[in-house]
Amino acid sequence: MAMSDPLGDMLTRIRNAQMRRKNKVNTPASSLRRRVLDVLQAEGYIRGYSEVEFDGGKAEFEIELKYFDGEPVIRKIERVSKPGRRVYASVKNLPTVSNGLGVSIVSTPKGVMPDWQAREENVGGEVLCRVF
Repeated sequence: MAMSDPLGDMLTRIRNAQMRRKNKVNTPASSLRRRVLDVLQAEGYIRGYSEVEFDGGKAEFEIELKYFDGEPVIRKIERVSKPGRRVYASVKNLPTVSNGLGVSIVSTPKGVMPDWQAREENVGGEVLCRVF
């Protein structure tokens, strides 16, 4: 069965793994997921990720989750733009998360980047998710 929202699936896997206090979680690989994971790693929300290749050309990302004092570093992670309702924002209307403590991940013509970088580069785009 085809998945209608692969990015939403990855975010849900991360959320569920953190509720169970897992150290690692696997998700199917794709270029959009890789770019979002790059942003999460650069912003310090995950330890890192690695790509595991299987026979038949299938690949998965193994995501290492990050905890501080036994609590997950990611307090809240939610999908903003969904397949049924896309959410776009101009550079003037890019949302801030928790007064700048969190980050919105935005897909722009210059690539997937956090909201603060999109403001610096003066580009808007699709608001993929919010992390706090």
